[in-house]
Amino acid sequence: MSYTVYVDGQEGTTGLQIHELLARRRDLEVLRIDADLRKDNAERARLLNAADVAFLCLPDQAAREAASWVTNPRTCVIDASTAHRVDPAWVFGLPEMTGEQRALLRGAQRVSNPGCHSTAFILLVRPLVDAGLIDPADALSATSITGYSGGGRKLIEQYQATPPPGRLTSPRPYGLALGHKHVPEMTRWSGLKTKPVFMPMVANFYKGLCVSVPLHLKNLHSSTDGQRLHAVLSERYAGERFIRVMPLSDTASLEAGYFDVQACNDTNRCDLFVYASADQAILIARLDNLGKGASGAAVQSMNAHLGLDEGLGLVS
Repeated sequence: MSYTVYVDGQEGTTGLQIHELLARRRDLEVLRIDADLRKDNAERARLLNAADVAFLCLPDQAAREAASWVTNPRTCVIDASTAHRVDPAWVFGLPEMTGEQRALLRGAQRVSNPGCHSTAFILLVRPLVDAGLIDPADALSATSITGYSGGGRKLIEQYQATPPPGRLTSPRPYGLALGHKHVPEMTRWSGLKTKPVFMPMVANFYKGLCVSVPLHLKNLHSSTDGQRLHAVLSERYAGERFIRVMPLSDTASLEAGYFDVQACNDTNRCDLFVYASADQAILIARLDNLGKGASGAAVQSMNAHLGLDEGLGLVS
């Protein structure tokens, strides 16, 4: 069976990447808008309603507007913006999040694609909250380091200028007003009641991301240690093709003592790590911010919605 797909906003970073992933497929017909009609709302609306699956790769307000144009009850909208990620009328597009998420995606006509930082954070924290090791009221913190592609076209152009500005050679923390747009979904879908303190950083490499969450073991459920944290994550993600829980305090993943943020690039995989001492632990999730953190996740959700093999067109 063949399905029709349309990408609204196909010229952006995520839209282009989705097109690349879909180009490998023979079971899909990708609808394309004529270049001179890209800003014609009537033509965009026509294509959105002609598709079995429509991806919105647009700024938040534009995504809300485009979603409102979809009146065909057969069309599943997958929104890559932050506009609908905590909207109860939309299903969060992270199939591995809970045991029921795939069934929700299968029946959904409105899917919100997770953010890259939040995907990593939720995959680490949600199983530990569900298992009672982390109290939902706990105040957590997280740090993320990511490649500059996550900032979109303008930031990419800055970093790829010749020569690049000297200030871009070092990692740059941002979101220091403590209102990063991923924090609401990080809080809601991890099961927390208190929003985490979140500090992202962008660095001078194209793509790749890791989120780290530090824990004091004394603040967790009694008798929790590194082995217990690792066991819960391993049990939750057993059999998941795109989630790989690495050995406890895995030194094989460290080259000369350093962690490779880019090791999942060009895949839809997320690697999870637990590094622990007798009284502390650091949880780390690593993924490709353009793969499992964006376009790959959107295609995986599309596959799940259509009842197809989730790995079609994706690399694990």
